[in-house]
Amino acid sequence: MLSTFFLGACDATSRPGDTLGLQTSARWEWHARLVVERDPTLTLVRLRIDTTQGGGDVGLARYDFNPSAAEGDEYELALGLDFGRVRDLRQDVPYTLGPPPAARIPAYATVTCFCRPLRPDSVRGTFRVATRGLRQITGRVDATLYFTEWNDPARHVTYSLHQRIDLVK
Repeated sequence: MLSTFFLGACDATSRPGDTLGLQTSARWEWHARLVVERDPTLTLVRLRIDTTQGGGDVGLARYDFNPSAAEGDEYELALGLDFGRVRDLRQDVPYTLGPPPAARIPAYATVTCFCRPLRPDSVRGTFRVATRGLRQITGRVDATLYFTEWNDPARHVTYSLHQRIDLVK
C-alpha cells in the first residue's frame, strides 16, 4: 500500500480533482497537419489528421465522459494539438494552448453530446510534456474548451479538461 502511494505521488500527469474522462483514442503523427472542417448543413465540425500535405507534429485525442448514471448526459471531447516540432518542447514546462498565432501550441476541440449543436470557439489553457519517446508522448492538459450554439451565437458553453494525455505514433 505504501508503494502505491509513492508511485501515485511520482505521476506528474494526474492530480486530485482531475476531470474523469476516459481517453478512448490517441494519435500522434509526424509531418502532418490538423484539419478542422465545418459542415453547417449538418451542424457539425470534423477534426482529423491529414498526413498527405506535410507539416509538423500533431496529436488528436478523444475523451468520453459520463458524469452521472442518468442516460443522456454523456458527452465526448476531441482535442487536436499542433505541436510544431515536438522535439522543441521541454519537460514540465507549461505551454499555452489556444488559437493561432497567439498560443505556443494551437489547439482545437469538438464536442459530441445529446444537446443543441455546438460549434467550437477556442481552447484556452496549458499543455505540459511529461515524457516523449520515439512512439509516445505523455503529458498533461489543463484547458477550458469554449463552444457556441449553432443557432444562437449569444449562447456559449464551456467544458473543462484537466487530465493526463497519452498520444501514440
